Amino acid sequence: MRSPHSDLDPGTDPPASGRRTTAALAGLLVAVLLAVAACGSGATTAHVGVATATSGPAADLTQRLTGGNGVFIGTAIPVDLQQAGYVEDEYAATGTASSYKASGRLTSDGRWTFRTDGSAPYRTRVLVRRPADASRFSGTVIVEWLNVSGGVDADPEWATTHEEIIRRGDIWVGVSAQQIGVIGGQVLVGAPGPGSELAGKGLKAIDPARYGSLTHPGDGFAFDMLTQVARAVRAGAGTGGLQPEKIIAAGESQSAFAMVTYYNGVQPLTRAFDGFFVHSRGAAGLPLVGPGKAADLTGALIGGTTTIFRTDQAAPVMNVQTETDLTSILNSVKARQPDNDRFRLWEVAGTAHADAHLLGGNAATIDCGAPINNGPMHLVTKAAYRALATWLDTGRPPVTAPRIDVRTGLISAVKRNPDGIALGGVRTPPVDVPVTVLSGDPGPKLSAICLLLGTTKPLSPARLAQLYPSRADYQQRYLADAEATIRNGFVLAEDRAALIGYAEPARLPS
Repeated sequence: MRSPHSDLDPGTDPPASGRRTTAALAGLLVAVLLAVAACGSGATTAHVGVATATSGPAADLTQRLTGGNGVFIGTAIPVDLQQAGYVEDEYAATGTASSYKASGRLTSDGRWTFRTDGSAPYRTRVLVRRPADASRFSGTVIVEWLNVSGGVDADPEWATTHEEIIRRGDIWVGVSAQQIGVIGGQVLVGAPGPGSELAGKGLKAIDPARYGSLTHPGDGFAFDMLTQVARAVRAGAGTGGLQPEKIIAAGESQSAFAMVTYYNGVQPLTRAFDGFFVHSRGAAGLPLVGPGKAADLTGALIGGTTTIFRTDQAAPVMNVQTETDLTSILNSVKARQPDNDRFRLWEVAGTAHADAHLLGGNAATIDCGAPINNGPMHLVTKAAYRALATWLDTGRPPVTAPRIDVRTGLISAVKRNPDGIALGGVRTPPVDVPVTVLSGDPGPKLSAICLLLGTTKPLSPARLAQLYPSRADYQQRYLADAEATIRNGFVLAEDRAALIGYAEPARLPS
């Protein structure tokens, strides 16, 4: 749970590695409980510039948080920041935030009209990871709405993309936006084991010496708190004197619901962000709530307004979705929309909302009746993040991707080939040159967690013999597919070794 310093090399990326805590597992998994490819023409560009942010109050980031037991964060993948050339600072963000009220109904086109409602003081936590050498700073800051579904602040977007953030020299900012992470609250789903007793207590109770001064007025104010942190960071606060050029808002799972609401209702008022990185959204947005209340994500899943991202804003959206997200309780297929000059959607075949890479050693402790998904979703996500950053830097949009084939109806279902592998979507070598069937569908033991973990089911020796006349043939085809995936823009060249590491030649006779 503590801010990690381990021997994990940030330049390496094995399919499933690193140490995780139980609370980190909850923070990553429970978020979900609540919740060859066509390339774009290189000649087609869409000019994307820096946001002309509106004026307004900014958070005060002058006060560092120190003492106690050190930085507390539910982390899925520990990173040796010192080895990576990064430093970590923690601040109290203080100010007076506004809540919002919708004027009129929330429509499915996302063109929502919000107005400010009440106001309340806040004092929350902001965590900053930045290059120690100022000359390495890219000029881009990614601001992650920390995920709280497991009862603690967790940083799944950092966990998924940190290799690329570090390679680029970006600054990462994590914001304790929701109240349960700060002052505690009801935990919808827990996970047993060391650290689980901290879920739902909040930073104030977990480490009073460090976080006892924090206050949170309720999740209805979280959107403006995020805005005020972004304004402060754009002005150079909390960055060690580094001046950002572009600021990206990011969120995964429950936090992706928040990104939908922010983009459709708040961004038109603030223009606080230059781009949005949205990972595993549901069909609706995070609801607005009154003072002192936690966001009603269950209500969003059951009866929230299905909505696309509005299409009349300057800030581009890069949306990446796993196979699980489409037809599970998140049901994001209902909110599909066409790509345009400000929107890209990548749906990744053979992936699950959470997988073996994110769970590490904890994956072996979860019995879903079949091994959980071990697909390379994180590799595609890093490529998507770079594509968004490049879009902002150069105006060159990300490549377009085919959608996963889905049979819609009363109950939607992913269309599959005879082996059970999804058709369509962004594809990777483990999907196109398989020795196992990677699926976003759950195993036979349908616990709440297992619904979101997908499966990895080995193909039989007889089927492997039908597919590949020899081990050499398999390896040749896998390497060719890996090169095509990289060439098509869905995995980065820097992650070639990690992608090839998913090959399993030992499954075939030599």
